Amino acid sequence: MTRIAKAACAALFGASLALGALAHAAPEAHKKNWAPPTGKIYAQKLADDIMAHHPELISVTFHGVPPGMHDAYTMFAGSFPDRIGNADDPDDITISKLGITIVDPRWHRTNDTVRKFVMMLPLRDAAGANLGELVLSYKNPPHSEKTNSRYERRFFLASVALRDSLEKKIPSYAALFAPAR
Repeated sequence: MTRIAKAACAALFGASLALGALAHAAPEAHKKNWAPPTGKIYAQKLADDIMAHHPELISVTFHGVPPGMHDAYTMFAGSFPDRIGNADDPDDITISKLGITIVDPRWHRTNDTVRKFVMMLPLRDAAGANLGELVLSYKNPPHSEKTNSRYERRFFLASVALRDSLEKKIPSYAALFAPAR
């Protein structure tokens, strides 16, 4: 192996260790960077409807930059009202900016109190434009057939189907922040 290849491998290994340490570090308290309006917004109504119709979920959250703000990525609706307004983590921001999907089986997560499988997807409107992020956390009890990694595909397909059905209900990003009817 050449000296350049060895240096590249060492750098890659070091970066992998650093990312792994970040992934397993104790979570820090989230800072609030936005306060929702006093009345329920449309995105919150959508989150409530999703939870009412999908008992397989533990939670759903909507992420993005609230109107009138710049680079203030935040959770703006979801099934845990006390978390609304929390500043987003770097992975949430990456999904919002790039429109990528993260399949997170939560293997070896010791700080999770409930076994779950998390899907982090780009949130889109009816025209297919990326608006932010949708996070779906599925129940994944111990000894479930879903604990095997081959079931990642099932979570992925279910999440994409749910997200795609949601798109039809979102005419625009601004509509997510409009008062719920």
